[in-house]
Amino acid sequence: MSELSHVDETSGAVQMVDVGHKPRSRRRAVARGAVLMAPETSSRLRDLPKGDALATAQLAGIMAAKRTSDLIPLCHPLPLSHVGVELAVGDGRVDITASAETTAQTGVEMEALAAVSIAALTVYDMAKAVDKDMVISEITLVEKTKEVV
Repeated sequence: MSELSHVDETSGAVQMVDVGHKPRSRRRAVARGAVLMAPETSSRLRDLPKGDALATAQLAGIMAAKRTSDLIPLCHPLPLSHVGVELAVGDGRVDITASAETTAQTGVEMEALAAVSIAALTVYDMAKAVDKDMVISEITLVEKTKEVV
């Protein structure tokens, strides 16, 4: 296992990683997660008019990706070229997939993960009045790519 990237090996102090020497690359990351809930709750979410809870969660996820460096102290601010957040209501769950893209010196996995996390929290917030047993689960990075430009 390699050393922790945000911890100085000598002093143990936290630090922002120096990416100044790295070449700019086209980078993409995809993350997924889910909000598990009662089937009745997912049915209610599915039946809402377009533009309600799921659209709110989608926008919240996009906004979170754009603000990741404000939320996670040692993340670099990145010029995002694209963020996509998709929500799919299933039986007893809402599945969330987020992608983030940039051309930069560091990756966008934290932005994709932040988008999924905040979208999931928004779904939770929108449905908590009718379902006290929801669980945010399965948040994971599923893809990370880098192409030289």
